[in-house]
Amino acid sequence: MVMRFEHSYITGLPGTFLRHDPDVAPAPALIALNEPLALSLGLDVAELGAEGAAWFSGALRPEGADPVALAYAGHQFGGFSPSLGDGRAHLLGEFRGADGRLWDLQLKGSGRTPFSRGADGKAALGPMLREYLISEAMAALGVPTTRALAVVTTGERIPRDGALLPGAVLARVAASHIRVGTFQFFAARGDGGKVKALADYAIARHYPEIPDTPERYLAFFDHVATRQAALIAEWMGLGFIHGVMNTDNMAISGETIDYGPCAFMEAYSPGTVFSSIDRQGRYAYANQPLILAWNLARLAETLLPLIASDEESGVQILNERLEGIAGLYRREWLRVMRRKLALSGEEAGDGALIDDLLTAMTGADWTLTFRRLADWAGGNPVPLKALFEDFTKMEAWLPRWQARLAAEAPARIRAANPAVIPRNHRVEEALSAATEGDLAPFRALLAAVQNPFAGAEYYALPAPQSFGRYVTFCGT
Repeated sequence: MVMRFEHSYITGLPGTFLRHDPDVAPAPALIALNEPLALSLGLDVAELGAEGAAWFSGALRPEGADPVALAYAGHQFGGFSPSLGDGRAHLLGEFRGADGRLWDLQLKGSGRTPFSRGADGKAALGPMLREYLISEAMAALGVPTTRALAVVTTGERIPRDGALLPGAVLARVAASHIRVGTFQFFAARGDGGKVKALADYAIARHYPEIPDTPERYLAFFDHVATRQAALIAEWMGLGFIHGVMNTDNMAISGETIDYGPCAFMEAYSPGTVFSSIDRQGRYAYANQPLILAWNLARLAETLLPLIASDEESGVQILNERLEGIAGLYRREWLRVMRRKLALSGEEAGDGALIDDLLTAMTGADWTLTFRRLADWAGGNPVPLKALFEDFTKMEAWLPRWQARLAAEAPARIRAANPAVIPRNHRVEEALSAATEGDLAPFRALLAAVQNPFAGAEYYALPAPQSFGRYVTFCGT
């Protein structure tokens, strides 16, 4: 299928974007094309292979594209920035996939926009490949996510941390790029009409099942909260740490968006932080459910005038919803953990059983512990014991778990828990090689994370002690 662009967002919501062309790359080269994704969307792989370098680098505007930078605000590490917007991204437009769904196509790292605030608007190759790699891992693990369609090198060298690195642009596909911060941008300006129009558009695009009644905006909040609670529960089940859960990084669609300083936890520790800029641990692993509720409260504030005609009753209604977020998340988390542990049915004591497991496995590798529980359930305790310096607490917990196991537990556990995640040392190994011009490690790791439930030992084992403490960066 030839990509045919639509523009429902910019035609339906004037004043929510600024038109701006991507920078023209001097020597673009297509180095990664997500052919499985392209095929699933009904796109022409041959056409993308032939034209992708030009289309995704700014060198040639695809027919029908209308590049814009989207406006949004956001709470960044708790502090409100009333004007953020796409400082290094251009939305080319929307297209319909093979299933009839509408998808955004956005370029990231494609140059300055009016929202750049003095930054260069560029991206280095490593962070763009990181997003490609980890978003593909998340998709293979069944987690709602934006997807990387392609990465193009630009032929430029861009300055980062005292070095000149190869420049690149990521072509990203998303259900949309509407964020909590999009609502905040217009609410902060007192533009209730734009907030209402944005909510109506988001309902039509993402939640068409919501009936057109006066209660639809409250129903919209409920739907967003439900999707977000399910999403964060999936993150937690995988040991995934987003690293920068600002309100401008919470998508209304319920997809994971923006893979800057993210990483997967290895040794289980609730306070794990990877991001170099998260010095207070605001977005630590264990805090992600708390930030879910905090971000949803910020969305609720923007919707308040749409929920009720008088502020007092609207505040009461939304406070009741916000008080229920913890319970909503807990239910989703129990669903995820019951699946991971192959529990039979649902029992009131499951929460305590799971909490006690987490206490017992502190310091053990998160991913391997769950995989090796399958060995234990199958009668082989040795692989699980090898993960623990002190097996006492785990040994006391296992009989309680055994009493709750469903039939065919080993197979169910292996089907619910990956053998391969993007291990931090393997990610760095692949990105460092790619920066030097060798894409083979990246391609091998990509193939491994795209098949996460049957991986080779090389990609399944944690980092050696010599790897040290892992720190991630935003890439800007």
